[in-house]
Amino acid sequence: MLIRKPADLHYSDVTPKQMYVNRRRFLASSLAFGALAGTARGSMKLGDFKKTSYNADGEKPTPLEVITHYNNYYEFGTDKGDPAQNSKNFRTSPWTLKVEGEVGKPMSFDQDSLLKIAPLEERIYRHRCTERWSIVVPWIGFPLASLLKQVEPGPKAKYVAFETYYDTKQMLSSRSAGINFPYVEGLRLDEAMHPLALLAVGLYGDTLPNQDGAPIRLVVPWKYGYKSAKSLVKIRLVEKQPPTTWNLSAPNEYGFYSNVNPHVDHPRWSQAKERRLGDLFNRDTLMFNGYPEVASLYTGMDLRKYY
Repeated sequence: MLIRKPADLHYSDVTPKQMYVNRRRFLASSLAFGALAGTARGSMKLGDFKKTSYNADGEKPTPLEVITHYNNYYEFGTDKGDPAQNSKNFRTSPWTLKVEGEVGKPMSFDQDSLLKIAPLEERIYRHRCTERWSIVVPWIGFPLASLLKQVEPGPKAKYVAFETYYDTKQMLSSRSAGINFPYVEGLRLDEAMHPLALLAVGLYGDTLPNQDGAPIRLVVPWKYGYKSAKSLVKIRLVEKQPPTTWNLSAPNEYGFYSNVNPHVDHPRWSQAKERRLGDLFNRDTLMFNGYPEVASLYTGMDLRKYY
């Protein structure tokens, strides 16, 4: 199964930012908010975090209602609204993230130790999906590089492989979803060490909702959205290029690098334009999704060949 074409949103139903802010102020004063943000689903407690360090050129974040109800998370369903509905009872505590492979110090992190790896900060990132839609998300997290430095990558470590949580009792089968599970992804080590690569534990000032990858997910803003693996349980540093889920499923459509490149069309549609969810009109797609600071990672590479 290939990634499906998105259904049209009813933008009149999307929550305006100001309405969301007012609603949050109300919820913050009630016990309901405490249940939402913590004990009910066992999520991380974020505490203090540094305000915006990257702000996507001042772009307005996509409304929370869209970010949390228009998701690609095939383990919980292949339609955009399925993950929010089907992940309600997904338990994210206790949680362990293992980091191993070609490292000097293999380590396992629980939720408390993950939050102590580096100071949390808010980063408002653009995201582009191959399906011609895009969003702007105010993530909360810490640099992936901070975690990798703790395990001391060895001389043979050239790539970073990611594996996500999978439970047959509460998630779709591979046959139903059309892709193999557990979901796997990969980056070159230098990509993973770039300051923009983030491990996110929250968004919009709160802990990650289940449908957005709780309790911890990868965020790589210059690559297409499917590169950002959700609900991570294992990271391995390896010598050879690791397999990735969509490249295995449809190698003619999804390459290993997955960099946003408006000059390389998807076999079934152009990548030159995109529509920001919540907007009515298309806009030009930017090379590397508008993050030119990563261009030096690919000096000398044919980005039409290595798509």
